[in-house]
Amino acid sequence: MQTDVLVVGGGLGGVAAALSALRAGRSVVLTEEFDWLGGQLTSQAVPPDEHTWVEQFGITASYRALREGIRDYYRRHYPLTSASRAAVQLNPGAGYVSKLCHEPRVALAVLEELLAPFRSSGRLRMLQPFRPVAAETDGDRVSAVTVQHRDSGEQLTITAPYILDATETGELLPLTGTEYVTGFEAQSETGEPSAPAEAQPLNMQAVSYCFAIDHVDGNHVGDKPANYAFWRNYQPSFWGDRLLSWTAPDPRTLESSLRTFTPNPDDDPLAVVADQRRTGGDTNLWTFRRIAARRHFEPGAYDSDICLVNWPMIDYFEGPVIDVPDADRHLAAAKELSQAVLYWLQTEAPRPDGGAGFPGLRLRGDVLGSTDGLAQAPYIRESRRIKAEYTVVEQDLAVAVRGSRGAVEYDDSVGIGMYRIDLHPSTGGDNYIDVASSPFRIPLGALIPRRVENLLPANKNLGTTHITNGCYRLHPVEWNIGEAAGLLAAFCLDRGTCPRAVRNTPALLGEFQSRLVAQGIELGWPAVEGY
Repeated sequence: MQTDVLVVGGGLGGVAAALSALRAGRSVVLTEEFDWLGGQLTSQAVPPDEHTWVEQFGITASYRALREGIRDYYRRHYPLTSASRAAVQLNPGAGYVSKLCHEPRVALAVLEELLAPFRSSGRLRMLQPFRPVAAETDGDRVSAVTVQHRDSGEQLTITAPYILDATETGELLPLTGTEYVTGFEAQSETGEPSAPAEAQPLNMQAVSYCFAIDHVDGNHVGDKPANYAFWRNYQPSFWGDRLLSWTAPDPRTLESSLRTFTPNPDDDPLAVVADQRRTGGDTNLWTFRRIAARRHFEPGAYDSDICLVNWPMIDYFEGPVIDVPDADRHLAAAKELSQAVLYWLQTEAPRPDGGAGFPGLRLRGDVLGSTDGLAQAPYIRESRRIKAEYTVVEQDLAVAVRGSRGAVEYDDSVGIGMYRIDLHPSTGGDNYIDVASSPFRIPLGALIPRRVENLLPANKNLGTTHITNGCYRLHPVEWNIGEAAGLLAAFCLDRGTCPRAVRNTPALLGEFQSRLVAQGIELGWPAVEGY
């Protein structure tokens, strides 16, 4: 197959990249290894993590259209109450992690709607479920990528002048010989206050298998997981209790903190205020990442709220899953941990009334499109990252370093983002690293490999460090990265140039940035303070 732009990976960054290249008039082949497009928003089942100003500014126009499309989908198809239907900033799950918590399948439907006209016209060809297995290079260029069908083993080779790596783990980087890093860089290399003295390439953030539950009458306890005893007694040195408990470190203070769990509270979903500037929202685990609040809907439509479990206790940090020979073993163990958490919740979790276990908890794999009840894909927080022309470091945006100056204002901005530097416990034995961040720009230099000319990152694999990945990995930033990468590929094809020349030629850079602005991509922030 041959196309103008090949996008490997159909997560949020991949879909945004494909859309922006298609809207710029280019043909695209988009590949995805799981059954659902959307990555962390859908197949990984993670409600959007977004900054406090998301309803006003700080995201791209197309990401805003995705968010409003999700709300409109609920208004068109779900039995909302009249008050909820009229809510301008409808939060279907009334979760505290985000101003827009929702069922993953709704996001999938909206993403498919956005792509539908391009699929019908033939300008977009989808290869699903396919994953990359090989690549061909010619000097400093990638000439082709071979993908393989997950189930049948069928292989296809695709050629394109521009190839975008939008995979969750930067899978094209080793296949193409593109220089990259993993894990923790040394402080001597990056100068970051939170970095260790020596590099730790296998020290990576936890991965998680999320799952959805509701709480209804009856006993829904399944078989005890084979490795349950291990996880029931597992206690990390920095946790303050067993992993399977209501105790976990507060990410911002590292002090042991007691969470609460109250299924189906009789709360008013329209009164929920989700604002991570004020709180992380994880005090009550039921409402933390709730994706369906039953009181938003007509009486009887939902027997229960639906709660998305992406909690501290499902974080798996026993070993990395990138560039290690036993990655599959660790992914299987991460699944085992989530299954053990569910069984513990059903049978042993302390209740407010002094009893133990919530047997009415029911696994809702149907909501996630899976057969085993867990998310289709693991939630990958940290990817391989290109060695880029410019690497974003902690001192570029940390409030403790920058103070009132705000983040570094890169002249080659291709978008903006905001989130705390939020690192979960890692495979090297580190506790949370959670650092206040200033609203930041996304530099074009972080999207350009030091050597390879036609491969662009379109996910979490751009030029960040282990530390700054913690604020660049969230939903709207990944979308912006992908959108900018797709527009960059189209721009280079239109102008007969290359990404490196765009960044380093003022006239080309100005023209490209004008195109970004015309597409609704914000390149700078108004005067707001980080948190």
